[in-house]
Amino acid sequence: MANNITQNDIQNAKPKSLLRWLDDNLEKPILFIGMLSIILIITYQTAYRYIITHMYEGSGAATWTEELARYIFIWISYLAIPLAVKTRNNIRVDIIYDRLPKRFQKVSWIIVDVCFLCLSVVVFLKGLGHLEMLLNMPQTTPALQIPYFIPYLILPIGFGLISLRVIQDLVRQVKECGIKDSLIGAIFCGVIASPLLLGIELDALVWLFGYFSIFLVIGVPIAIALGLSGLATIIGANTLPIDYVAQLSFTSIDSFPIMAIPFFIAAGVFMGAGGLSKRLLALADEMLGSLYGGMALATIATCMFFAAISGSGPATVAAIGALTIPAMIERGYDKHFAAALVACAGAIGVMIPPSNPFVVYGVSAQASVGKLFIGGIVPGVLTGLVLMGISYFYSKKNNWKGEERERNFGTFVKAFWDAKWALMVPVIILGGIYGGFMTPTEAAAVSAFYGLIVGVFVYKEINLKNITECFMEACSTSAVVIVLMSMATIFGNIMTIEQVPNKIAEFILGITENKIMILLMINILLLIVGTFMEALAAIVILTPILLPIVTKVGVDPIHFGVIMVVNLALGFITPPVGVNLFVASGVAKLKIEDLAKSAMPLLGAMIVVLLLVTYVPSISLFLTTLIK
Repeated sequence: MANNITQNDIQNAKPKSLLRWLDDNLEKPILFIGMLSIILIITYQTAYRYIITHMYEGSGAATWTEELARYIFIWISYLAIPLAVKTRNNIRVDIIYDRLPKRFQKVSWIIVDVCFLCLSVVVFLKGLGHLEMLLNMPQTTPALQIPYFIPYLILPIGFGLISLRVIQDLVRQVKECGIKDSLIGAIFCGVIASPLLLGIELDALVWLFGYFSIFLVIGVPIAIALGLSGLATIIGANTLPIDYVAQLSFTSIDSFPIMAIPFFIAAGVFMGAGGLSKRLLALADEMLGSLYGGMALATIATCMFFAAISGSGPATVAAIGALTIPAMIERGYDKHFAAALVACAGAIGVMIPPSNPFVVYGVSAQASVGKLFIGGIVPGVLTGLVLMGISYFYSKKNNWKGEERERNFGTFVKAFWDAKWALMVPVIILGGIYGGFMTPTEAAAVSAFYGLIVGVFVYKEINLKNITECFMEACSTSAVVIVLMSMATIFGNIMTIEQVPNKIAEFILGITENKIMILLMINILLLIVGTFMEALAAIVILTPILLPIVTKVGVDPIHFGVIMVVNLALGFITPPVGVNLFVASGVAKLKIEDLAKSAMPLLGAMIVVLLLVTYVPSISLFLTTLIK
């Protein structure tokens, strides 16, 4: 009898286990294969152009590679969003949410899920309509000569899967909240939608910015807030056909330059997991560890090195802080200073190339990503040197000495040799771009391929146990950024139709045409925005508004891009949305408010650097004159 029960239990458990496995892993195989494929395709494209065509004359160009990689990139971007929904990995404004009682925090997630579901269902339905049009009027892609129907399938498939994941999350949240609180959330959603449902006539900009402000305040992810406020404006003011939302969800990210973002993110993930950060720290400690504050100086230097690999502030803090914060505390440093220093030094990650914010600005402003990269080098190095100066002063004042051990030419050579694979990454990226061998996107793909090879076969710290996790982190992180850009395009196009940038430019120029005052006003605005909005979101929203203003008073678009990124980098260390502070506080087990106070002197010094970058254009533009 016992055996029969056991067999029945096993038989009943199999379907449940299979369903649970599918629920946990449905997207992962496609994302893994997709991300690996686009890395290999673009690496092959680069190698083909410079190796194969020279070896075999008349072999022609591999024209299909870019198109195929773009379509796979779009597919994995939208297929990774369901994964982000499951983990609630998103970019949003939490000012109000963090101050709500626990009960209403739970209710707010019901409101967020309902808003998300509305947008995803609309794109799903309109995506089906677009496929019907492509079936009735077939078209083929230029290079691959496949029907456009195939790449556009991602709209109903991707947003259908997103809708299912949102429904799953909504059901879980309803169970957690209970019927009463769930009804409160539903009623609140009805109140938000009532102006549209009642057919109230309002100006398009009132719809656009009114709904956007409401969605931000209630904690809707910024990407969804942008898309949903654009959709509400289309419905309420008839600015565009509603089918436009689905079509633009595809075309807005069908861009080769945007593909640099997932590649740089993947490169940073592979380098961190592959053990390169440990070797960079050992080299920096070898060079600076004997001085007062040696570990602090080595930490800043390592962050500068890692910045030339990851292109991300939080990634730099996570990779370096986990190693250096405990080491500094062990050597007698104040733990608040140690964590604050890493948080501030991590902001250099978006200044020194490669930098995802520079890629986003370059795409938004139609500016050269290569020139933006090189324009960020001097500000990034200058910020690092200023932080080193303050660290040395504090360390000498508090008698925080470096580690006393033998350091000589031999130990330096050994540390340098151990870190050689990591030091090659900036050479590949910057040498490839400025040597004219690769575009920024190609350089990003090659660096991701290089990081994967080094992590798997050289250092062997990426293995079967963590390789899937690395790919999922890269896909999920990049997808959140890509969808943000996609939805921001809908929002931005409506602003352009309504001439918002021109109206704001006329308003500000009506107050003053003094270049110094305009830049000061914009810097103050960006500093305020950076305290509650993530840098990438701020760039995609504000670039179309602010760029026309500064160009009218003679500011170079490259110079303004550097100002914007350096300014918003300070947002990484200013609460309430200081993501570097969050990461550093998690590593050091400290309260955010205590950490923020300790970061104030360092933040003040970084603001001085910002003013220098703003009013001395040659700091940003000097090196750009050396490239074409």
